[in-house]
Amino acid sequence: MAFGRSSRRTPPIEPVTLKILVAGGFGVGKTTLVGAVSEIRPLRTEETLSEAGRPVDSVEGVEQKNTTTVAMDFGRITLREDLVLYLFGTPGQDRFWFLWDELAQGALGAVVLADTRRLEDCFAAIDYFERRSIPFTVAVNCFDGADRYPGDTISSALDLDPGVPVMMCDARDRESAKAVLIAVVEHALAQAGRAREHATT
Repeated sequence: MAFGRSSRRTPPIEPVTLKILVAGGFGVGKTTLVGAVSEIRPLRTEETLSEAGRPVDSVEGVEQKNTTTVAMDFGRITLREDLVLYLFGTPGQDRFWFLWDELAQGALGAVVLADTRRLEDCFAAIDYFERRSIPFTVAVNCFDGADRYPGDTISSALDLDPGVPVMMCDARDRESAKAVLIAVVEHALAQAGRAREHATT
């Protein structure tokens, strides 16, 4: 018999791939979060803000920002050997909303990044995911100098449904951003499990 050692090797694991959206208002840190965790060089579609565009893209609270995402950010992170997340950062301005429906197709869940200085900027993303029954987690990006509030205060201010996770994060920090993504996956899978149970009862 001419069986080599390779015949007893465990076949490689084919990972499950999941799609996660990263959404929120203009300048809230979506591009930063995707870049912090991505194990590949992130695909970015950023353009420099022009003076002509400033009346449309308000930079109040983020005056230092001089670029804007015009299509999407894309990255990838392997959480486990058998689980890979593909990350799609959405553009934050209203005039790019036509891209959202395409980006949202097949998404397991979403991160809604929030900035306590401009909390109202994430209402549109929350409404979008609620209307489409896409599970999401709110992650407050703790900018230097921004006020800090407890999660239940943020939840109340955003009028979130009970059970929507709210957590604090630093979008620049890989481990902090990774924890947010894990929370989204866990929340989405738990919600899917409850939906299956409800369907069979």
